[in-house]
Formats: sequence, structure tokens, C-alpha cells
Amino acid sequence: MQKVIIYYKFIPVQDPTMTMRWQRELCRRLNLKGRIIISPHGINGTLGGQIDDVLEYKREMNRSEIFRDITYKWSDGTGDEFPRLSVKVRPELVAFGVPDEVQVNHTGVVGGGKHLKPEALHKLIEERGQDVVFFDGRNAYEAAVGKFKDAVVPETRTTHDFIREIESDKYDALKEKAVVTYCTAGVRCEILSALMKNRGFKDVYQIDGGIVKYGEKYGDDGLWEGALYIFDGRMEQRFSDASKDIGTCTHCGKKTSRYINCANLSCNDLVLVCSDCAETTHCVRCTQKALATS
Repeated sequence: MQKVIIYYKFIPVQDPTMTMRWQRELCRRLNLKGRIIISPHGINGTLGGQIDDVLEYKREMNRSEIFRDITYKWSDGTGDEFPRLSVKVRPELVAFGVPDEVQVNHTGVVGGGKHLKPEALHKLIEERGQDVVFFDGRNAYEAAVGKFKDAVVPETRTTHDFIREIESDKYDALKEKAVVTYCTAGVRCEILSALMKNRGFKDVYQIDGGIVKYGEKYGDDGLWEGALYIFDGRMEQRFSDASKDIGTCTHCGKKTSRYINCANLSCNDLVLVCSDCAETTHCVRCTQKALATS
């Protein structure tokens, strides 16, 4: 049986290069594929493989003084999610572009937003109503196929764009509200919530375990709508058969959650297309260029 795990831990890593070598050797021995990022701030990984091998990986991690007690998010796999294993050292676990601003100690990110379990999130909304605002901590194209109801979606193509967004005056009205940040599994919002607090957002929260944990608890019967975009061969994850498409086909406007890459190899942008337009594999920009030169 194939399984996929997503995990992270913010903790000071004294020798990221040595840790990278250990992780690479361990994953190769266990025939695991996926992506692991190691930085002085900790570790962030997504791995897939046979369940016995994944469980052995978890046991090895629990033998580590700094990586024990990590919370892993599990999902079913097919064996085709990842073409290879990639283990790299980076200045940041998530590339916001501010490695020196992020401070980490043995408890995690210093100064981050308050963690909310899914049940506590609902209680917060019951108590404070319209004063609570969801703030999407992912790229805008991820939010195009799934998000929390009425969420604020910043204009971001990459994580680097968040600094520009939160330092603009677009969201000044949110600085006095209860801002609930969210992302796939929580790692991006550990940092984003701290960066927002550093820039004057006074009451910032993060969903503990991210969208994945919320979906495990409430499926499609809560505040989440649409599909969850994921960065592996599956492309999306749904929490129940009741999930609905909220994305819009680039070419015809029909509801869809299907992304493909633009057929123009020099572009390779993601294109949101329905099944009827699946053969129209170019993005709008490349399609318009082709029409203009024909």
C-alpha cells in the first residue's frame, strides 16, 4: 500500500548539510521519493512510498533528538506522485525572501500567530462573527480551485510576493481584525503569521495543521470549499464526494479544478481547463499570441 506524508518542524538545525546527507541516505535506503528542504530553521518534507518504508522513516525520525515528535499528515498514494527524490539545503524552509527576519527556537517560530484547532476556529467565528477574516497563505493559483469561504486571496504568484502584498496598504483594514491565515499543511503560515504581526497586524491566527487537518475533521461540511491543490503528481486532493469545483476554465468559463501545463515549453504556465477544453493546452496569453501571428 502506497502512502504520502507531509510534515515539517521548525527547530534550530546546527549543520543543515550533514542533516541533508543523512536524510538523502535514509530515504534512498527506504526507496522513498519526494522533496525535503532543510535550513537552519528546520525541516519540511513531502514523501511517498510503501507504507512499511514510510513507517520506518517515521521511526528513524523519532530516534533523532531534534526531529522526534513531528506531526505527519497522511494520505493515500499511487506510487507515481514523485519522479525522484530531492533533498536540498536552503536559507529558508519557505522562500519568503527574509531569512534573517525569521527567528526559531526549540518551540518553533518566534512570534507567530496563535494556533487554532479546527474546532477552536469555529468557536472563534461563533464568538466574533464578521470580525474574523480568512487570509490565504498560498499562491493565488492554488486558491483558484479551493479556499475558505469569503477568504482574502492576495495577488501572489510565488511566496516571495507576500512581503510586497502585506507591506502595501491593501490590507490595512485587516490590522484590527482577527486574521486567520491558512495554507496546505501549516508550514507557510507559521512564518507568514509572524511576518504579518511584525508589520502591524495585531490579532493573527493560523489553522493548526492547515487545510489538510481541517479537511480531515470537517470534510466538505464546514467552511472549506473546492479542491486542495497539492504539489505532486496528484495535483489535487478532495475531502469527500460532495466536493464541488469552484475554479473556472481559462477558455470557456466552465467550473473545473483541473490544471495542466501550457504546451508552449518556453512558457509552461499552469492552465485551468475543463474536460471539454482539454485539447486547448495553451494558456490564454500564448493562445492570443498564436492567433495574432496566424
